[in-house]
Amino acid sequence: MTDLLVPLILAVSVLTALFRNVDFYSALGEGAAEGLRVLLRILPPLVGLMTAIFMFRASGLLETLGAVLAPLLNALGIPPETIGLMLIRPVSGSGALGVGADLIRSHGPDSLVGRTAAVMLGSTETTFYTIAVYFGAAKINKTRYAIPAALCADLTGFLVASWTVRHFF
Repeated sequence: MTDLLVPLILAVSVLTALFRNVDFYSALGEGAAEGLRVLLRILPPLVGLMTAIFMFRASGLLETLGAVLAPLLNALGIPPETIGLMLIRPVSGSGALGVGADLIRSHGPDSLVGRTAAVMLGSTETTFYTIAVYFGAAKINKTRYAIPAALCADLTGFLVASWTVRHFF
């Protein structure tokens, strides 16, 4: 069924364009050109963001920050091993997925740390990536309250993920 989905969507699009007397090929070309313009607007912030993430991990600062924040995390009931995930997740989905996979591999998928990491990955967003992409595409320069509100939502997601895993598993 899924093998037929893309051809079916294309066929329905062509038939709809024919029914409405729309030049499908021109509309397709205009859409592709607009997609490339959006890509050119959002690519520079994304490259900068990804470079910063890799530098942060490679410098060893992530591990140092984790050691400093461990007592606070223990007091909040969050496994301190998840600090890397909590710091990387708002910035990079792929980086967070890598950290989460490492946590699950080293602690086990049924451990407190492994389950907490999995729930955290599903309960939070790549805040800075999302803001860079969508605000860049919409040409919004001033984020005002969007970043603080999104980071509060991420913090809430981390806390509730940890609480949920502790109480239900």
